[in-house]
Amino acid sequence: MRGNEQKYVKEAFESNWVAPMGANVDLFETDIQKYLNEKVYVTALSSGTAAIHLALLLLGIKEEDEVLCQSLTFTASANPILYLRATPIFIDSETETMNLCPLALETAIKDRIKLGKKPKAIIVVHIFGNPYKIEAIRTIADHYQIPIVEDAAEALGSSYKSQKCGTFGDLSILSFNGNKIITTSGGGALVCKTIEHKDKSVFLSTQAKDDAIHYEHSEIGYNYRLSNICASIGRGQMEILEEHVDLRRSNHQFYKKIFENNPAVTVFDVPNSDYYSNHWLTVITVDPKKSEGIDANALCLALKAENIESRPIWKPLHLQPLHQHFPYYGTSIAEDLFKIGLCLPSGSNLTEEEKKRIKKVINKTFKIKKVPQIEVFHLHKSRQLDCI
Repeated sequence: MRGNEQKYVKEAFESNWVAPMGANVDLFETDIQKYLNEKVYVTALSSGTAAIHLALLLLGIKEEDEVLCQSLTFTASANPILYLRATPIFIDSETETMNLCPLALETAIKDRIKLGKKPKAIIVVHIFGNPYKIEAIRTIADHYQIPIVEDAAEALGSSYKSQKCGTFGDLSILSFNGNKIITTSGGGALVCKTIEHKDKSVFLSTQAKDDAIHYEHSEIGYNYRLSNICASIGRGQMEILEEHVDLRRSNHQFYKKIFENNPAVTVFDVPNSDYYSNHWLTVITVDPKKSEGIDANALCLALKAENIESRPIWKPLHLQPLHQHFPYYGTSIAEDLFKIGLCLPSGSNLTEEEKKRIKKVINKTFKIKKVPQIEVFHLHKSRQLDCI
């Protein structure tokens, strides 16, 4: 928080609009639309998960339909598929971005069509703020005429070829949960390409009240609209979004500097200059063969011993008890990344003193001294893995 959030909240209180409607909801949506800088329509909602649920509803997903979904992501990307009693089909990652593998995706589509079950949508995620392979995924989706739901929950502020993440899907979603690049305490948004989808999402998110003077309901609705108070916080947060992105990217450079002489550690980065990441989380992979047996788990425990939180990267959904009985396409890239990956402290409010503490633990764990300068390789250069 930087201060203006409270100003907008005060305005909401003074106008007595604290419900899931009000001027700040509309203005927050306008702020997001202006930032995305594309012809889009935004619906502010109570969570990013709600946005995925509504996106699938707008695409007509129903019971027994199949939806392709990236496996290396948080469970919220896939749970709305189950809300609709549809079937998730999980897809492996590729090594350049850690995101959905185009080759495994097309293999899955061909196989499902052969089985008589053409998938109805593709959910693809910009994991940790790193844009996925935009053009490759879009080419496949268009070829097979399958719409994309772009999960940009972690990627507000990221871009590909100067176009903002959150504008690449047929429908896209954002998250403003407490741990995201900006927050409304809890909240999200659905980004639509048509006003019809925007209007329908507002209708569904406000209990699907028909146009009548009394309460008339002809279809199922949901209590998903963002409150005016939360939207007030969001308006203040939008004013400092770029500052937060700069801070996260600065954290990323901090870690690259720490590990630049450590051959066991890869600081995960984008493939090339077309990709611009907000580095929502800085992720490393650790090769214990090059570090006298020190692996990602050992570093995690060393940090924890000093009351510094780190965490393994997402456990792939196809390995989760909730999802492991659903089909999966690919090899073991997502699983391998889970085994060797670690998310490091990356908050926008990380202080210099905290960074010193983190660096001290890392150096002690790896017993880093002055060693010859080496290049910090991208994952796809240091680990020659194919995506299927």
